[in-house]
Formats: sequence, C-alpha cells, structure tokens
Amino acid sequence: MFTRTRRLRQNGILREMVRNVTINLDQFIYPIFVEEGTNIKEEIPSMPNQYRYSIDTLSEELKELKDLGIKSLLLFGIPKIKDEVGSEAYNDNGIVQEAVRYIKKNFPEFLIVTDVCMCEYTSHGHCGILNGNDVNNDVTLNYLAKIAVSHVKAGADIVAPSDMMDGRIQAIREALDKNGYINTPIMAYSVKYASSYYGPFRDAADSAPSFGDRKTYQMDFRNSKDYKREVIADTEEGADFIMVKPALPYLDVIKVVSEETNLPVVAYNVSGEYSMVKAASLNGWVDEKKIVMENMYAIRRAGADIIISYHTKDIAKWVQNGEIKL
Repeated sequence: MFTRTRRLRQNGILREMVRNVTINLDQFIYPIFVEEGTNIKEEIPSMPNQYRYSIDTLSEELKELKDLGIKSLLLFGIPKIKDEVGSEAYNDNGIVQEAVRYIKKNFPEFLIVTDVCMCEYTSHGHCGILNGNDVNNDVTLNYLAKIAVSHVKAGADIVAPSDMMDGRIQAIREALDKNGYINTPIMAYSVKYASSYYGPFRDAADSAPSFGDRKTYQMDFRNSKDYKREVIADTEEGADFIMVKPALPYLDVIKVVSEETNLPVVAYNVSGEYSMVKAASLNGWVDEKKIVMENMYAIRRAGADIIISYHTKDIAKWVQNGEIKL
C-alpha cells in the first residue's frame, strides 16, 4: 500500500495543527538608514518603500513601527564627511550615535542593533584601513573596537560587526569589557559572502568601493567549507549571535550552521532579495504577500532564529490588516 501523506493536508485547521515552522514579529529586525542632515526623507530608488531619514524626520516612522508591533531595529549611518580612516564612524557625535540617543530618549521600547563597519564612512568605500590597495586587517581591528564602544556608549543594545576582518569579535569583546560593557551582546556577521545581492544596499548607503572589490575579506560562495571555520572562530572569540548573509541563496549554510551552533542564528534577507521581489510584484508577475511569506518560512525552516529583513514593515502591516496570518 502506498502512503497517503495527503491525509494531513485536507483542510486548513489540520494543516495548522501539524505545521512545525512558525513565525512571529518578535523574530524580525528592521533595518533603517539614517543620514546626517535635516529634513531628509528620501526614497531609495532601487529599494521601493525604503528611505533614508535624517534624525528630525525619524519620529513619524518610529511611531508607525511601534504601532505595528516591530520591536527591533538595525541602524546604518550615512555621514556628510568621509575620509581615509572613516573617522565619523567612531565620532561620539556621529550620525549613528546621535540616532541611537534620539531613539533611546523618545522611543525607549525599541531594541537597537548597530552596524559596526567602515565602508559607509571611508572615502574609498572599503571596510577598513588601507595598506596600498588592500585592507590592513590588524590595524582595522582597533578602529572597529572604537566604533563598537562609541555605539554602546550612546546606548546601542547590540553591536553587529559586518566588516569580516579576522579577529574582530575578540577585539570588540575585549574593548567592550574593558569599558564596562560586559553585558552587551555581539551579533557577528560570521558568514558574509562577497555577494551580488548587496547592490541596492550600496545605493542606499553610498558604500560601494571606489576601486576593486571585497573578495579578499568577504567569503567566496564557491567554497562549501570555510564558513564552518568562520563560525567556530567567532564563537570562540565571544560572539553571542551568528549571522548568515545573504539568506535565500544560502539556505543550505543556514541549515548546517543552525545544527552545529548553540548560539542564536540570524539570517539577513538582504537588499537584492528584497528588491527582486518588489520589482516582480510591481510588474504584476508575482503575488507579493505570498512570495514574501514563502521566503520567510523558508529562512525559518532552514534554521534561522532571527530574520533581518526590509520586508518586516510590510509583514507587520499585512498582519495588522488581517491580510495574512502568521
């Protein structure tokens, strides 16, 4: 006799009863781009419905996010001035630091994660201090540690280093502990590939490198083994979360990482993944809600505990309006 697996799919109540992959809004982190200046709310051309905000225009957006039940934010900063050493990244009065203070003062219920990197702040667009045409790994560590301390001093709840320098988790952990921030978690971009899916983000954050690429420090997607070394290294150095970025092209990696680590696994559903869905939806080629939720469940099914996604606000709206059920 053949097996009748369809028995457990016969109606919606039964399907709800036996499903074992769930999603709730508490598992999402919503990225926000904050730009130095005033009276700025500028839509990002390659990311429909995503904006750059100056601090003075953030209030309306934050109120909406709060009312939608979104609790966690990931902040990216766009400074007015960039230089060779990305000095605005660790300026205690820099754009991210000021944005953190503003949110903590006016919307203290949000959990704030800050991106710790230098690419948005350097004149050359690379993620560290240059030595000729290459990034000097060990010198960069000192700068990353300064950035992290500066963010936490301003009130950040979690720091998320995205630079992919070797040893940066240890350097940041030691700097945070030395400054008394022993309870501040580090969300490590442990498995970050040199991906073409980041294109719209570079448009959003003005962070494209002025020469070359980032393949000497971001990971090669043709290698199926080195991500395990990255996870082990970051765990041993003191990471509190392990991130995989991008998400959808690397569901196999998320799966293995989730099975081999005891730390929470974060998947970053990146700008290119978002923009492709938006473009197809705007052209009427796909049902946006169904595609987005299928993608989110795929990420969760692969093993991600937390999802960073630009779709978060839309998902929250759909839930609030009764258009989807999580």
